[in-house]
Amino acid sequence: MLQPKKTKYRRQQKGRMKGNSYRGHEIAFGSFALKTLENAWITGRQIEAARQALTRFMKREGQIWIRIFPDKPVTKKPAEVRMGKGKGAPEYFVAPITPGRIIFEAEGVPLEVAKEAMRLAAQKLPVATKFVVRRDYVEDNS
Repeated sequence: MLQPKKTKYRRQQKGRMKGNSYRGHEIAFGSFALKTLENAWITGRQIEAARQALTRFMKREGQIWIRIFPDKPVTKKPAEVRMGKGKGAPEYFVAPITPGRIIFEAEGVPLEVAKEAMRLAAQKLPVATKFVVRRDYVEDNS
């Protein structure tokens, strides 16, 4: 499961997710990508489930890039604990996602394979997504 090796502070505030993504919103490595259309916190488990769906359908051909990393700790207090007494312990890590953010990129597989693989990966995520293709992509029929 994805999580940071070490963090500067154990606990973090919730924060707000306003506006569109102005970083990581363009395809940088592959030819195909999965882009988000809404705000969400994506957990390390969800990223891993989507990655497994992607690699299994692509039969480990081509290459995959994960463009997000869960580095925000989410805390939780134990069940049946009274109010107060401080903030809970970190339970899991999330990646805050804003619209337009590229989550996964793929390369080295045909367009149809990439499209279906991204669709399967998108089912594992809590956000509406869109399949995008690199602007200068040309499919070679060799």
